[in-house]
Amino acid sequence: MKTIFKCMLNTKCLLLLAVFFAQNAFSQSTSQVSGTITSTDGQPVAFANVIVKGTSNGTSADFDGNYTIEAASDAVLVFSYIGFKTQEIPVNNQTTIDVTMQDDVATLDEVIVVGYGTQKKKDLTSSIAVVESDQIQKRQSTTVAESLQGLAAGVNVRGGGSPGQEAQIEIRGLKNLQNANPLYVIDGNITTANRDFNPNDIESIQILKDAAAAAIYGSRAANGVIIITTKKGKKGPLKIEVSSKMSITEVPRYDLAGQEEFVRLTHMAHDNAGIPRQNLDLSVNTDWQDEVFRTGLIQDQNLSFSGGGENTNFFMSANYFGNKGTVIDTDFDRLSFRVNSSGTKGIFKIGENLALSNSKTNETGGPEAFRGNPFIDVVRMFPTIPVRDEDNPGGYGYGEQGVANTFAANPVAIANLIDRSLENFRIRGNIFSELQPFEFLKYRLNFGYETSFDHFRHIRKTGNWTLNQPYEPSFMNENRAQFQRKLLENTLSFSKDFGKHNVNLVAGTTYQSDMYEQINGTKRNLLVNNANGQYFDVLDLGDNPQVGGFRTESILISYLGRLEYNYDNKYLLNAVVRRDGSSKFSDANKWSSFPSVSAAWRLSNESFFNVEEISDLKLRVSYGELGSGNIGEYEYLGFINTFGAVVMGNEQSLNPSATQVKLSNSELKWEILKQTNFGVDVSLFDNKLTATADYFIARTENVLFGFPILLSTGNDGGNPIANAATVENRGFEFNVNYNQQVNDDFSFNASLNLTTLRNELVSLGNGLNESIQGNTLTEAGQPVGMWYVLQTDGLFQSQDDVESYTNSEGVVIQPTSQPGDVKYKDLNDDGQITNEDKTVVGSPWPDFQMGFNGGFTYKNVDFSMNWIGSFGATVYNGYRSIVENVDGEHNYPAGIQPWTPENPNTDIPRAVNGNTLNSRGDSDRWLEDGSFVRLKYVGLGYNFKSDLIEKIGFNRARVSLSAQNILTITKYTGLDPEFSNGNIFQRGVDFGSFPNLHTYSLGVEFSF
Repeated sequence: MKTIFKCMLNTKCLLLLAVFFAQNAFSQSTSQVSGTITSTDGQPVAFANVIVKGTSNGTSADFDGNYTIEAASDAVLVFSYIGFKTQEIPVNNQTTIDVTMQDDVATLDEVIVVGYGTQKKKDLTSSIAVVESDQIQKRQSTTVAESLQGLAAGVNVRGGGSPGQEAQIEIRGLKNLQNANPLYVIDGNITTANRDFNPNDIESIQILKDAAAAAIYGSRAANGVIIITTKKGKKGPLKIEVSSKMSITEVPRYDLAGQEEFVRLTHMAHDNAGIPRQNLDLSVNTDWQDEVFRTGLIQDQNLSFSGGGENTNFFMSANYFGNKGTVIDTDFDRLSFRVNSSGTKGIFKIGENLALSNSKTNETGGPEAFRGNPFIDVVRMFPTIPVRDEDNPGGYGYGEQGVANTFAANPVAIANLIDRSLENFRIRGNIFSELQPFEFLKYRLNFGYETSFDHFRHIRKTGNWTLNQPYEPSFMNENRAQFQRKLLENTLSFSKDFGKHNVNLVAGTTYQSDMYEQINGTKRNLLVNNANGQYFDVLDLGDNPQVGGFRTESILISYLGRLEYNYDNKYLLNAVVRRDGSSKFSDANKWSSFPSVSAAWRLSNESFFNVEEISDLKLRVSYGELGSGNIGEYEYLGFINTFGAVVMGNEQSLNPSATQVKLSNSELKWEILKQTNFGVDVSLFDNKLTATADYFIARTENVLFGFPILLSTGNDGGNPIANAATVENRGFEFNVNYNQQVNDDFSFNASLNLTTLRNELVSLGNGLNESIQGNTLTEAGQPVGMWYVLQTDGLFQSQDDVESYTNSEGVVIQPTSQPGDVKYKDLNDDGQITNEDKTVVGSPWPDFQMGFNGGFTYKNVDFSMNWIGSFGATVYNGYRSIVENVDGEHNYPAGIQPWTPENPNTDIPRAVNGNTLNSRGDSDRWLEDGSFVRLKYVGLGYNFKSDLIEKIGFNRARVSLSAQNILTITKYTGLDPEFSNGNIFQRGVDFGSFPNLHTYSLGVEFSF
């Protein structure tokens, strides 16, 4: 009984103790802790995990990164999410804990788009550059190409400041002799990404640089491929994002002589020529740059809606981009809209992408404007010429015989007398469906459609803009065109692991059809309202109607396949083949195959490799063949004009005739690029430091080139082209990146890319060794477009200097020259200066190019900058070829000092009117070192604290200040060493190129 009692007592005691400790435990009060979880760039980390350490008590952040959890005052909260470093933070009686999560670069395993599939970036066996959206959207860019400047090795971009101007882009040099335009693929659609595309819609960009990477696109990929993935919705509630950026732009200006200096130098030129002075109007003092240039304004407004559920997502965006140009009568406007969504149900998935855009560009000048380039006209016009002169047709000043003799054109007159606009409406999109019956097998059907409508309008009003201009009645030319592309793709992909073996297969077919049609009409003597000067832009109201039009169609059918093999994450193999058939070629040459193979060896995963500092080390090698069909739809056919007329017979009457205007060439075939690439990828210090190096050799065979022949052979349609030339490019690319998270508040990053490139015309073909175009020579064994001009040897200083300048036989070489004239070298020793004395004196190609990107984040402040540089190119300064001839026919640089007996130590020849030797444009006087380093972009941003912006309903708010092109280090004396010239053979000629603008921007972004 006592034993039973003791047991009951002990049991009661134990129960009492249990209750006591339980009550004591619950008496340790818990409280609600809340906060916001963001990344280092201020973006919310949706669905991040929050757990009380040592317990199962946890929660997840919502779509906006907000969380709430119950925790004791002495508890420790653990924050974690994929791709971020796990953090432990003691509660310490806090009720609000905001967390900034740091990227864990060691765990990130980025997947990139490679064409008809994806690959892990670390497993690439070919050369692919990746550009993220935040690098692009910081800048004020009109086009995708323009925003890529300096961000990737081997990618050369040249742009300009004209509203809506398309930037020129070259990937690994010049692959042919016609164009360097890469292939654009947007969300799987073969298309373009020109000024009608909104860069703010971009999620990421992959640039396929070598043949192995681009071979999956076959005959269209020789110039490289740019794959654009647009933004998609993510799981979570509706998210609304708004961004607004306003920019002020300024155009660089020349430092020109004022009226007094201009008059003095012009009188000197006429006095030295022994001719009467012009009766310059000293009551006029026009600053033509003030009349033509203005401060520009850009606005870029974006609005987007996104969200999604477990199996669906959606994204919708709208954009307005307006650019009031820095030259009068120039502007560009764009409205764009994009929507995409996708949904999954079991083994099925379906989705769509749709983009609409409407853009309009107003330009100045035109083909009949003659010297209608504002950057040349402001130099040629005299400050003593008024902007307006009611005595002239149209009411504009442009000089007068004996008062202001000049070949200049009044740029204000051109802007007002010519209305020139291009409007484009484009629809592009695709719809896709996927069937995945097994985890390792997927079938995809994709249908893409694109159509665009162009409306070009050109009105020439009555009036003149240059001296001695013949009368021309008003006229209007209107052009309407439609482009349509249909794309149908079927692909089957297989992906499975077999132990240490990973195999990925893709096979498919594609069908693409293109159609382009155009109609145009012209009429003269338009109806005008004399009361207000308005011209009626209706073709029915005019005389001499002319109409025309044409239509072209082409089809491309393709078969493609790719094998990816990975053994134990050490040995990687990739093989691709694509076979294309095009209607642009004759039956004998329609089809061609484009294979590639690439391999990589990851040394860092070998058992013998034990270097702790190296996180990853991989060697790559690849070879591939690509195609290019730079020809029109019916280039291989001959054409006969059946609408001709000829006078013949005894009565000399007009009779109908037919003439051959274009020769046929059924032997035309694909240009073939064969490229070999050697590369190495290395990551060090837990992937904080990464570097990539590539060396490549690319040879293009069967390059198409137009060969001049006599018109009498039936060649009125242009020089016939043939597969004749061979072009080769060799280059080295290096890219290094460093990212460092110093502490919770401070991180920084820096990257540097370098590119060296040499191109060579191996042969021109058809027995030709050289081609001379303008001041350039393209010959076998040398780069394309080498400078081919007369060499100068200073100035003659005395008459004895002139007379003693003889050839080997004692013949005076320049007998009509006088002291102060330019001295040219007689290289062929024939005693005279002719074109036979021209020689190669330099290259327009840079020795190497660079891009540097850097920045830091400190708490809520971030800073970033981008530098670009080009070194070693020789360029032609067309501005100097005008203004440094002191001949009285244009304006001059301020402070110019021409040669006089009292001022012999100068390189500016004597002031004299009518001396053609001194004004020759084909000499090395105008060649300069085009090297430069430019601060392309610099920006500062501030992300507002979450506890502040949440009070007004936002989950993110940011302001930013930035500037572009505000600092350039160069010896070049033109407006801009980074000019753009679309002529492949004269790429280094700067003759009135529209310069890049100084741009100052203020941006605001917020989301809720």
